[in-house]
Amino acid sequence: QVQLVESGGGLVQAGDSLRLSCAASGDFFSSTIMGWFRQAPGKEREFVETISRGGGSTSYADSVKGRFTISRDNAKNTAYLQMNSLKAEDTAVYYCAGTLRGGVRTTSETYDYWGQGTQVTVSS
Repeated sequence: QVQLVESGGGLVQAGDSLRLSCAASGDFFSSTIMGWFRQAPGKEREFVETISRGGGSTSYADSVKGRFTISRDNAKNTAYLQMNSLKAEDTAVYYCAGTLRGGVRTTSETYDYWGQGTQVTVSS
């Protein structure tokens, strides 16, 4: 089992940066593929970015290309999402997710573990 807790959300202005953290408990973090998703009001949850077990491979949504970066520190059991040049349309609840299954995972139904979410609000 992997339990996930996000932190780092908040209210910022357009153009600002935020770094979200996802702290994991359990013994399998280094074996877990991690991902970030977000859900805006009235919209479906959407994929943001994912990172491989060792951190050497990432995949991201076109909407965050060049602005968001996922990373992980397996020694600290923590994944991160660095968000730069934030836009109003980035406003959403951000969730971290994990799966022990292999491959590149970009859909929410392929993740087994979820955090409670952290709110990010970007004012224009």
